[in-house]
Amino acid sequence: MTAKTWHSLPEYQALRALMESGTTSKAAVRLGLSQSAISRSIASLEARTGRILFEREGGRLRPTSEAVQMNRRLDPLFEALDRIDGPPDVTRETLRIIAPPTYAHRFLVSHIASFLKTNPHFFISLDVAPSEDVIRGILERHYDLGLSGVELSRNGVTLTPYRTSSAVCVMPPDHPLAQLDVIRPQDLHDAALIALTHRHARRAQLEKVLHANRCTPRIVAEVSTSVAAVDLVNEGLGLTIVNPFPIVQYRAKDVAFRPFTSEIRYRSYFVTPDDSPTAGIARAFMRHLRLHTVKDPFSRKA
Repeated sequence: MTAKTWHSLPEYQALRALMESGTTSKAAVRLGLSQSAISRSIASLEARTGRILFEREGGRLRPTSEAVQMNRRLDPLFEALDRIDGPPDVTRETLRIIAPPTYAHRFLVSHIASFLKTNPHFFISLDVAPSEDVIRGILERHYDLGLSGVELSRNGVTLTPYRTSSAVCVMPPDHPLAQLDVIRPQDLHDAALIALTHRHARRAQLEKVLHANRCTPRIVAEVSTSVAAVDLVNEGLGLTIVNPFPIVQYRAKDVAFRPFTSEIRYRSYFVTPDDSPTAGIARAFMRHLRLHTVKDPFSRKA
């Protein structure tokens, strides 16, 4: 039987709410509906599309790959709805920014706030996503400006260097290694280490450095972002090797940062479309960031 081609906004809203919250109860609270209404919407969407969108796992509903793909295709629809319900003063120039969590949380939001206080006639929309989605979002013209710490160079985007830095070792202030001015790879032997997951190229780089120095730390946790790694350091779980920018901007008083002797280098980029001039508001925000990024001992202007 051929699937129906009509669309149901409540079903799509239920899909997005359930993917973000993980349970029907939380999704129901988010949408102001009952749990049964959420369940009916998902069941109807699955029946209409002929796809299994969620699988139950340990009391939670895990989205299938079909659900992830559908949710991504729905992004333009909900972005359009956001613009319809957006600020009443439509004459304000809008900048759509996308950035990964390491840049977006705490660091970028503070600069957005200061930028808008100085330029109240502007409007900014910020989305938080993995670095690969930053590139995709710029390529698909969903955003005007992206920030990324990963050199994912592709046709259709321009990567403009913003900051450069070298790897640092981050540890609790009372950690024995905090007494050293510089941390060497061999200093990490048998130390409790919080590592980035293997999907990060930096994990392989670090393992290469450690192997070359015949050093074997104890991996006590793996995380997907540098922010999470440093937060676990702050909880006293161990130490980590990360890009200090921009985390040192707001964590320097909580944990100890020390240079890490290695060839691991990092670069932060502005990401813009390459087939059209960069919008004036995007250039203004890039300039604002460059001017107001506080100096630190571990990074410098690119």
